[in-house]
Amino acid sequence: MNITIFGATGRVGSEVLRRALNDGLHVTALVRTPSKLAPHQNLTILEGDIRDAAIVNHAIEGADAVFSAIGTDKTTTLTEAIPLIIEAMSKGNVNRIVTIGTAGILQSRTNSELYRFQSTESKRRLTFAAEEHAKVYEQLMATDLEWTIVCPTYLPDGEATGEWRTECNFLPLDGVEISVGDTAFFAYKELLDPQFIASRVGIAY
Repeated sequence: MNITIFGATGRVGSEVLRRALNDGLHVTALVRTPSKLAPHQNLTILEGDIRDAAIVNHAIEGADAVFSAIGTDKTTTLTEAIPLIIEAMSKGNVNRIVTIGTAGILQSRTNSELYRFQSTESKRRLTFAAEEHAKVYEQLMATDLEWTIVCPTYLPDGEATGEWRTECNFLPLDGVEISVGDTAFFAYKELLDPQFIASRVGIAY
């Protein structure tokens, strides 16, 4: 199986990459700094900007699925890249994509017409990242792709335990945190064995 990873040098992306290579999958990773990735016989490293349509097309060519852990980092890189990824997937007849979002774009339990970040349910004062992820959700929703957005709440470093709670479109009740390791483990499993097609998935302990 061939997968393309965007955000492979980040906390979640690097863990998904490790799992994929350990399982013998062939991975293409588009990164800005190739030196951050160790060479591997099943890894093709492309250097470039994910806002460059040509390199995104090249990265996705021949893929069976796409994984994105692109962060916001106070920039619009994420929302600039996602339309290019969607277009490249359409050109390459690639249907499956899993992305990492944020719990802020799940529906609010106090007002189901709002995202959590728009409601009193969220304690975050800064909403830029959630607004960017909401745009990604809305863009994916307008496609026929088999997409899933994994939406973790507070994301501390930590190893995978394989234990978590998930809920479609909502954060599991009283969910407070989920480790990087378990978020990556769940996202990787979801990429290979889809359970939440065309859905956001809240994940927490």
